[in-house]
Amino acid sequence: METGFWETVEREDAQSLAATLELPVEQLDAVLPRLSAWRRQQRRESAVEGWSYRTGWKPLSGLRAHELRGNWLFLVTEDTEAFEAFEWTAAVADGLAARGARLVRVTVDPAADRGALLRQLGEAVRESPLDGVISLLGIDERHHAGHPALSVGTVLTLALVQALGDAGIDAPLWALTRSAMSTGRADAVPSAAQNAVWGLGRVAALEHAPRWGGLIDLPDTVDDRIAGRLAAVLAQSAEDQVAIRDRGVFGRRLSHTAARRNTRAAQGWSPRGTVLITGGTGALGGHVARWLAGAGAEHLVLTSRRGPDAPGAAGLVAELEATGVRVTVAACDVADREALAALLAEHPVNAVVHTAGVDHMEPLEAMTPGACADVLSAKAAGALHLDALLAGQELDAFVLFSSIAGVWGSGHQAAYAAANALLDGLAERRRAQGLPATAVAWGPWAGGGMAEADGADERLRRRGLIPMPAALAVAGLRRALDSGEATATVADVDWERFLPPFTVGRPSALLGDLPEAERILTADSTAGGPGTAAASPLADRLARMPETEQHALLVDLVRTHAAAVLGHNNAGEVEADRAFKDLGFDSLTAVELRNKLKAETGLALPPTLVFDHPNAQALARQLRTELTGLTIAAAPEAAAAPAEDEEPIAIVGMACRYPGGVRSPEDLWHLVAAGGDAVGDFPADRGWDVEDIYDPDPDARGKTYARRGGFLYEAGSSTRGSSGSARGRPWRWIRSSACCWRPRGRRSSGPASTRSRCAAAVPESSSAPATRTTPPGPSTR
Repeated sequence: METGFWETVEREDAQSLAATLELPVEQLDAVLPRLSAWRRQQRRESAVEGWSYRTGWKPLSGLRAHELRGNWLFLVTEDTEAFEAFEWTAAVADGLAARGARLVRVTVDPAADRGALLRQLGEAVRESPLDGVISLLGIDERHHAGHPALSVGTVLTLALVQALGDAGIDAPLWALTRSAMSTGRADAVPSAAQNAVWGLGRVAALEHAPRWGGLIDLPDTVDDRIAGRLAAVLAQSAEDQVAIRDRGVFGRRLSHTAARRNTRAAQGWSPRGTVLITGGTGALGGHVARWLAGAGAEHLVLTSRRGPDAPGAAGLVAELEATGVRVTVAACDVADREALAALLAEHPVNAVVHTAGVDHMEPLEAMTPGACADVLSAKAAGALHLDALLAGQELDAFVLFSSIAGVWGSGHQAAYAAANALLDGLAERRRAQGLPATAVAWGPWAGGGMAEADGADERLRRRGLIPMPAALAVAGLRRALDSGEATATVADVDWERFLPPFTVGRPSALLGDLPEAERILTADSTAGGPGTAAASPLADRLARMPETEQHALLVDLVRTHAAAVLGHNNAGEVEADRAFKDLGFDSLTAVELRNKLKAETGLALPPTLVFDHPNAQALARQLRTELTGLTIAAAPEAAAAPAEDEEPIAIVGMACRYPGGVRSPEDLWHLVAAGGDAVGDFPADRGWDVEDIYDPDPDARGKTYARRGGFLYEAGSSTRGSSGSARGRPWRWIRSSACCWRPRGRRSSGPASTRSRCAAAVPESSSAPATRTTPPGPSTR
């Protein structure tokens, strides 16, 4: 009844409404248009309210004092004294060392590049495996000599993420900053430059999830209590965006902006005088200019690199001038400080809206500092120039257009995320200094802009990001300005679509407190139970089929839906034995395939389905098991290859050498406790022909369908990691007669007698004859 009433009001259907209310039509003539307008406004405000978010800091309880074990790479810049960080860096190092961490210090030249860092990493980790990597490189805010738009810390953090990948170091990287975040009024004035490191890190968490630890912001002074809290954060993995302060530990969170109780009481910005709009001839700048022209601005100064020659500039000026506002269009690159200073001298402004910026799509591992600098130059350098040049001038508003890429990260947009995170940091810094500033992190807009380039609109919708109509986005801007917050996020997000692929590789504590996230992720966490589709039509169909035909049907089903998700015309383009990753699946398409199969089968399937079952054959087998309760009989076990020796291999003792850098029982305990990943590429020093032994068919005899596994990389020539007197000496596997070697200081697990020709690890300098043998292929276990 209520829904029908308001639909009638919105249509301004006086006859139907009069009949519903049992009133004469003429009594509604005056009130119905106003009631209809009010209703439409309420709907718009409700939509915008649902798109409005804020980031804040949640106190974290439950973190306990923790001793750190193992080796931790500790990276600092070469001349920390130059920017007054020497004592702070020393306090961090001393505090961690006091809590058991064995720090492997690496001092990095501010001018170092990816290759130089790779060489340093190789030298630093030659001796022992790592439990973690701690980077203090990001605290260096000095301008980089080769790329002035970037800080030294940003360039080195980018190079470090890349070099760690090049070196095959999977230990989690934790990037530390110093007073970069604002968690409350008690904090020092936050740094803007270090926020770029946080934006970069949020993308690293998505693109390199297994080897990313997180971001930790420390206060200006590090004492024993702060160091203890730091050790506790490093020992956990649930929180990856953390601020540590004297008053506690805080985790970064996204939440809905509270609804405004009284819109009349909102003290919004009323534009007056001259307003500068950077990027003013672009799509977003044009929408903002139209709003300001109607809201009271007397003079609009629109800048862009091409100025009056920009496409659509003449038409926009004519449209604006028709409203009575004076318009100046200037060709000015806001990254050029001198040109911007000249413009501001010619046109003193009362307010600024900075919308200028460029995007850049590239995997983080392929990005160069130059490409990163180009993006930050347009977006971040321009904002910093405006901040500096207008420092002594009273402004009514200083509005920065940032992006959700800087708030929660976006794959292949590391530079863009870094630039926009810096804008958010700049707004926080200005507010802490008592200056006006509002940074709005936008989701995509409809009606032009980056969201509509090259089919981006469709791709964004598939990911759950819905382009917002310009009129409603401007209403969101007004709401953000009225809120009084330094930063705001405005985005139309379909969380049902967005969250599963976003979190498939790594949980997100940032989004975890959203009511939508709790509901969606709780549902996904309970997915995957067997036998949940016993009454589905597909299960019934399978029950009526011969078992020999069931698997073929499900393989076709998987291939058909996989082809549709990947945009292929037919299922024939999806090879049943080829790995999904090789077919082009990513986190988004993996979840889309899961959703299609979930709808088709009625099964509660987990978001990681495609990653758990690597190709159509394997996935079809899993679906059959869950739909029918039956499993396909395993292929006959392949005959074992003849051994080079009839005697068994016996390994006696607790040497405890396992994949993942485990060299002792203690290392094994720490690996398991930390939930570490021991999987890596095939070793290059075993003589294995990896391509020859690979076969995508899991049932192929004498083959493996895995491209990666858990290996003892040091088996050919390794270094013992125990605390015995032989530390640092190379060990080799040898074949000996009637012997059992064990590391000195470790008890044997049994009698000393063994059968002849056992394999043992002994020091390379031992008098025992060292014979390096090459096995015929990798173990299947």
